[in-house]
Amino acid sequence: MIQNAHVTPILPVVDLSRATGFYRDRLGLKDLGEEGGNHLLQTGAGAKIGLMEAEPGAQSSHTVLTFEVENITDEVKDLEGRGVGFLDYDTPEIKTVDHVCVMGDEKAAWFADSEGNILCLHERMIGDMGR
Repeated sequence: MIQNAHVTPILPVVDLSRATGFYRDRLGLKDLGEEGGNHLLQTGAGAKIGLMEAEPGAQSSHTVLTFEVENITDEVKDLEGRGVGFLDYDTPEIKTVDHVCVMGDEKAAWFADSEGNILCLHERMIGDMGR
């Protein structure tokens, strides 16, 4: 049944080699190689991401993928150390401080992959009001 299916998002990328390097080397995902015309990578938790070559402009300017993490501050520092640049916002809806936005019982930080797709780190704070 579909509600029990594993989901693999397929992200459009202009330069497959550059994008694979970003996800493998900057984010630390496992490179699974080519499968079904896409290049697959896997998180340590087993989730897969597919990369598909696409023309410039096919990349998304909204969040296409979120990584739920236990400690967003540590993750931001780790990724910055790997050369990942974070996006900062100062709007009535979203304001980041040290790249992190607190929204109710969650925190989020956004960054772009090498192709311009917007990705997010996400931390749930339920039962963790001390952070």
